[in-house]
Amino acid sequence: MTSNNPTPQSSMSRKKMLGVVAIGLAVALTGVYAMLGSNGNEEVGGKTAGADVALPTGSRTAALNKSLSTGALAAFVFKKDRPAVVTGDFKDGQGRTVDMGNWKGRVALVNLWATWCGPCRREMPHLAKLQELYGGDQFEVVALSVDLKGAEASAAFLKEIKADNLALYVDKTTKAMRKLGAIGLPLTVLVDRNGREIGRLLGPADWAADEAKRLIEAAIAEKPQS
Repeated sequence: MTSNNPTPQSSMSRKKMLGVVAIGLAVALTGVYAMLGSNGNEEVGGKTAGADVALPTGSRTAALNKSLSTGALAAFVFKKDRPAVVTGDFKDGQGRTVDMGNWKGRVALVNLWATWCGPCRREMPHLAKLQELYGGDQFEVVALSVDLKGAEASAAFLKEIKADNLALYVDKTTKAMRKLGAIGLPLTVLVDRNGREIGRLLGPADWAADEAKRLIEAAIAEKPQS
């Protein structure tokens, strides 16, 4: 009579096969994460969320590189070669036309958002806190609404969520999304004093976290190129 119990050899073969499949799945998932994080052409920060971060003390400032892509900013992607940031022109709260040239000489954190964007609602108070801490002649959070409803709805939204210390900027044409290559909202781009992209983060983040402060401090401390 034939036994239905597997032989030791067949059990071992099944275990080996399952092990190979598990390794293959892990490699595939890692590859997908890397592509989503880098868009295929950027240098990805190598540390994981929740990693222990040594924050600068006193006048010590962290180097502006991928070592800052950690904790709350683990998804922040540094650009290998800093391209010029082009948004096209847009309107400020008084209806005047501006573009990124208005921030030449200052560090800017450009955040694309809309009133219908749920993650933007959660993120905006953090950006307002960052503006409160660092905003001035060296740095500004440029919260650029790409909402088709325009300035009135965007201003009401900022007031509602208690983020109206952020200056109002509006692009009803949404061309800033196209020019910045935004595939979703929110998108946040850190711009150096020469108008070039240091890096970007797609999706919401805690911009009031220590990791965000360290990134902004490093960007402000960087000397502009002549």
